[in-house]
Amino acid sequence: MKSLIASLLLLVSLGLAGQIIAQEPSEMPKPTAEHKWLHKFLGTWDSQATAKMGPEQQEMKCTAAIVSKTLGEFWIVNEMKGESFGSPMNAIQTIGYDPNLKKYVGTWVDSENSFMWKYEGTVDASGKILTLEAEGPNFIGDPKTMTKFHDIYEFRSDDEIIVTSKILGGDGKWVTFMTGTSKKKK
Repeated sequence: MKSLIASLLLLVSLGLAGQIIAQEPSEMPKPTAEHKWLHKFLGTWDSQATAKMGPEQQEMKCTAAIVSKTLGEFWIVNEMKGESFGSPMNAIQTIGYDPNLKKYVGTWVDSENSFMWKYEGTVDASGKILTLEAEGPNFIGDPKTMTKFHDIYEFRSDDEIIVTSKILGGDGKWVTFMTGTSKKKK
């Protein structure tokens, strides 16, 4: 009886294996128009920004050199090296598009803190403004609590991006804490 059951299980297993082998391999995903839209970021950029991290803090100038490249056909990686609030700062940002969510997605990590930012966002109807939303530590309120952030990239031309970062205040109003311009090097 045990050998009959073992033989039946073997036949069923071989039959399933044969069906799996006979199936056509899955087609690899192809990049979408949204993935190709991200190519607007590609190149080397000089960035100048002004930031104020809280109502009582003084405005600071931030500068960075940004190198943006592709990672395959689905992602871009922005690597930044510069100075923020008088100290050296390095950052890496990834941005891709998730066709299932129908949203742009990505991450941000930098040398100034241990928090990994995770983005979701959309491009506006004009096709010129990408707004990425994230949740992170509330640096204008209680830093032990989390709040929402917007990073907004407005492509004024192929060679200029206006960047605005906002934080959701405790009163429910958005507060701009950083504005800047990135210009593509020729």
